[in-house]
Amino acid sequence: MEKISNFLFDIIQDDLDNGRCDHIHTRFPPEPNGYLHIGSAKAIFINYTAANQFGGEFNLRFDDTNPVKENDEFVQAIHRDIVWLTGREPDHIFYGSDYFEKCFEYAVKLIKEGKAYVCDLTQDELREYRGTLTEPGKPSPYRDRSVEENLDLFMRMKNGEFENGSRTLRAKIDMASPNMNLRDPAIYRISHTSHHRQGDKWCIYPLYDFAHPIQDALEGITHSMCDIGFEDHRPLYEWVVDNIGFDPKPKQREFARLNVTYTIMSKRYLRALVENGHVDGWDDPRLPTLCALRRRGYTPSAIFDFVQRAGVAKTNSLVDIALLEHCIREELNVTAQRRIAVLDPIKVIVDNYPEDKKEYFAVSNNPNDPEAGTREVAFTKELYIDADDFSMTPPPKFFRLKPDGEVRLMGAYIVKFKDIVYNTDGSIDHIVVTADLESGNGPATDGRKVKGTIHWLSAKDCYETDVRIYQNLFTIENTADIPEGKTYMDYVNPESVTVKHGCKLEPSLKDAKGGERYQFVRTGYFVADTKYPGTFGRIVELKDSKPF
Repeated sequence: MEKISNFLFDIIQDDLDNGRCDHIHTRFPPEPNGYLHIGSAKAIFINYTAANQFGGEFNLRFDDTNPVKENDEFVQAIHRDIVWLTGREPDHIFYGSDYFEKCFEYAVKLIKEGKAYVCDLTQDELREYRGTLTEPGKPSPYRDRSVEENLDLFMRMKNGEFENGSRTLRAKIDMASPNMNLRDPAIYRISHTSHHRQGDKWCIYPLYDFAHPIQDALEGITHSMCDIGFEDHRPLYEWVVDNIGFDPKPKQREFARLNVTYTIMSKRYLRALVENGHVDGWDDPRLPTLCALRRRGYTPSAIFDFVQRAGVAKTNSLVDIALLEHCIREELNVTAQRRIAVLDPIKVIVDNYPEDKKEYFAVSNNPNDPEAGTREVAFTKELYIDADDFSMTPPPKFFRLKPDGEVRLMGAYIVKFKDIVYNTDGSIDHIVVTADLESGNGPATDGRKVKGTIHWLSAKDCYETDVRIYQNLFTIENTADIPEGKTYMDYVNPESVTVKHGCKLEPSLKDAKGGERYQFVRTGYFVADTKYPGTFGRIVELKDSKPF
């Protein structure tokens, strides 16, 4: 992998050069309450690449400290996505719940040192006492409980004597701090909820801001790189590390989130789309989840290329989804095998071609890869062409099949329109053409120029299947900028997926394995669907909508 440069890697290099650390250890800490998405790929890219580039270690740590919405389905999905994206297992796999005993032990330590206390304020009262950005908070009436009383209450919390929400353990820091996160934040809450790994062993759980720095320190993480939303939480991270007494200390640094046009990243909204049946599961190819992108036909290399081109900075920005499409298109243009598919077929009869004759024309498997060679495509009297390649009333500069017009059948003969036969309902039954049988796959014998070239398939040597055409899931470019009175559901694109039935494909595609990618010539890049075997879905169109 080429050497990556960004401000985070500059920090790491400076720490190594100046002896603040002698090795690099990073981690990716997803909460198993949903599936990873393209935004997660940025965090994975940064942490995995840092460990790889600086010869360090990379941990996958499941942040399973909140049992309410976490389960093993998400654990397995996250692990699967990480391995797919990076191409290997993480150096270590841990769970936040592995550290529950240590978190409890450190909470007791803080209580004994007078740095934490049990508070009986309700959630509404906590918000009221916390103050505002312009007004300091008020001390809890329980802030000055004795160490002995706090220890007793905390043990009783642990033993299940109190109801959910009736008490919290709070760090005693500074209720007048301009940083709201330092105004005696809660570090433990009561939740009588069974944990997906710990069962019913615990009914109190550490909050993320308390558990995360402990987990980092215990694992020897040197650089804890997370999104910019945690920047204001960094002083609390450092307070926990300092007051528990860890040495060496992990360093938290933040980067901007990856926001992409015409999509959403919120796990809550993604979950609602899935659970309410608006999409075809977490792997619906219209979603930004990694499993959806994999099913859509995106590759790990294209995703990492996109993340790198989008940039690693500290300022949030909105990245055009067209850049992601450009990255996979650029890769597949070089790597994808070419195949012929007629998505909206019209039958064509070559009137001067023998009924019982069949011949084969060699066509390129990939013009960008000479070693890919050629394949043989059958030609017979009855063919299929795409409906878009014919018009009875063509617009100007329509260089496809039309009355009194000639067109090249790609890699084969030049044909000229002769007649059209309609069904009783007015639809086209078939078109009749005459072939220049001397032209073969070369120029016309009399030297005349034929501008148009269209793709085709033998009616006897193709098969029929469904093909899905995907568009953006949302019609609004920035889903974070929805007008008042509207919701993101008001902008779901009703044409985000179109299923084309009766598409005609080359017979070799019948053997395509799920996940295999092809360029359907003149049409786009497509992937064999892993969920609906035998069908295909469009990855991207052939050409960029914008220059990159």
